[in-house]
Amino acid sequence: MKKIKKQYAALLIVATIISFQLIRSAIVEYINNRKLMTAVSDIPNFHTPKENKMLKKLLMDPILPGETFLHSDNCAGCHGFDPAQYALVTYDSVDINIYDDWRSTMMANSARDPMWRAKVSHEILINPGISNEIQNTCTKCHAPMGNYSSMYKGNPFYTIADMLNASDSLGLDGVSCVACHMIGDQGLGTMFSGNIPYDTTHVLYGPFTGVQTGPMQLYVAMTPTWSAHVSEGRMCSSCHTLIINSVDLVGIPTGNQFIEQATYHEWVNSLYSEDDVVCQSCHMPETDDSVRIATGYFGLPYKYPFNEHVFQGSNVFMLKLMKDHKTALGIEATDANYDSSIAATENMLRNRTMDVNLAVDSVNPDTAYFTVRLTNKAGHKFPSGYPSRRAVLKFVVIGSANDTLFQSGIFDPNYAVINLDPNFEPHYNVISSETQAQIYEMVPGDVNGNFTSLLERADTMLKDNRIPPEGFLTTANVYDTVKIVGDATTDPDFNISIVNGQEGTGRDYVHFHVPIAGYSQPFSIYSYIYYQALPPEFLAEMFGESTAEIDTFRNMYNASDREPFLVGEDSIINIALGAHIPDYDDLIKVGPTPSNDGYVNIYLPEGSEFLKFTLYEANGRYVKEWSYKDFNTQYTIQLPQTKGNYILAMVYKGKHFVRKLIRN
Repeated sequence: MKKIKKQYAALLIVATIISFQLIRSAIVEYINNRKLMTAVSDIPNFHTPKENKMLKKLLMDPILPGETFLHSDNCAGCHGFDPAQYALVTYDSVDINIYDDWRSTMMANSARDPMWRAKVSHEILINPGISNEIQNTCTKCHAPMGNYSSMYKGNPFYTIADMLNASDSLGLDGVSCVACHMIGDQGLGTMFSGNIPYDTTHVLYGPFTGVQTGPMQLYVAMTPTWSAHVSEGRMCSSCHTLIINSVDLVGIPTGNQFIEQATYHEWVNSLYSEDDVVCQSCHMPETDDSVRIATGYFGLPYKYPFNEHVFQGSNVFMLKLMKDHKTALGIEATDANYDSSIAATENMLRNRTMDVNLAVDSVNPDTAYFTVRLTNKAGHKFPSGYPSRRAVLKFVVIGSANDTLFQSGIFDPNYAVINLDPNFEPHYNVISSETQAQIYEMVPGDVNGNFTSLLERADTMLKDNRIPPEGFLTTANVYDTVKIVGDATTDPDFNISIVNGQEGTGRDYVHFHVPIAGYSQPFSIYSYIYYQALPPEFLAEMFGESTAEIDTFRNMYNASDREPFLVGEDSIINIALGAHIPDYDDLIKVGPTPSNDGYVNIYLPEGSEFLKFTLYEANGRYVKEWSYKDFNTQYTIQLPQTKGNYILAMVYKGKHFVRKLIRN
């Protein structure tokens, strides 16, 4: 009897599935016969919005014949919020569900990004003869499922109009679940500019072994499969290196190509790729807890490590703008979703991007000499990505009466940097005038060598002094894709060790020579590094034109908080004019060296308010750093277990000192 009941139950399930397939096929056939678009919004409005939404999901679930991709709605049921707080939560019941974390990110809304749409319309306005090519290139990464679905059906181009006029839900879904998890291993890491090696066999790749395939095969007609490439840096390569074909000022191809962005190759040329610190390590951080990754399956085992799908980057400005205008942009993420994405991005910028260290070199009655050291903690150049992004070093000297004695890198009320050179600001090793400002950026140039924000006109790189990651080498195989360009190439301490002259430090030292003649009171110095995703100078060319998309974005931009984001800062208070900084070199004692147990003592002639020790290997590779804010005269540090020679660099009384150490 039990066997008969089981057979009956199995037949009932099969009959239900067959009925479901027949109903769905009938609906699709009805729509096709009446030559209606597949979007639910185009069906005559005799259903409620809720019914229409259910119908839309019915048409997408599981995957239709001839289709390749699935909408993120198909994933939300199992990988979204779990009311039972059983799955996709930490041990402390903090919700980390994949769908909600993702849907308020730049990845989720890449096709709804108003800046992107405005910029595409700007490029088309100027170069209408290559409109289809421009849009097809842009939608490959911003609307990949729509673009590739169209391509698989034999269409030569996929445009924004195709995405919007047909209400293409796959295109509008941006870089969603299947858009990433369907990427195959074949050719990955060698295919760029939006050429994505999709596996079209209805397989979804993930990072976990021991996969339970049945539920996904039943409900979404996809087979989950483990593959190592999902957890590798090359998973991001297809879209995060973009090379475009250049045209001249009248739209004629020059035959040259321009590297619009090469974040993947920047990472390849870094210590991070050597140490297997992949993109996901920072942008999809691992939880400390093991996690059940799907709701409704109480027998599902925990998985570890689990990468949160927060996709934290650096574009705080656009996240805030999209949150403020999410209804107009058709974004369904909640304010709480956005607040979480914004907080994660701010944390990334503030704590995992850049260290700022300020030192006093010397002060005399005529001039004060300072050095700002900037250390890139990202796994690629900072800033990286789209060419508009820049970092501005602000440096200010304030007198005892709160009067400004010197300032560089100052923003005007519209957050443009004042006193810029007409074309672009050069890179500086030494700044001695308020008309000079250190701006870390890439500057595209047209065929005449003038700055351009029109990417199709970008024919040459005029400047690229963005701070490289640690381990970045000019001798690397990929250096031709990620070159340093302009005055930074002759800067003696830009990505070059001040200890041994070897490159790969991921640092820049900016030296300020501040005239202070006639000032007789103590003063204070402040250094800041600010990040701007969309500075007004980059947008000026586009905002000089008018299209519906440009006008829409201009209004949103002008209504938004455009203040640059403070990434890092340092300060030194109350430096006395004319104070003689003595030469302590002979008075600093360090030993024992060689050291048998790795412990080394440092003896100073007198206490200091601020003290820093930085340890390097003999080849200049960074090892460790210690900093103190006290007035002790004796310190002990420990060398690594590895035997060999080390270099200890010290900042004491505002000056730099170096000692060689040996570990036996």
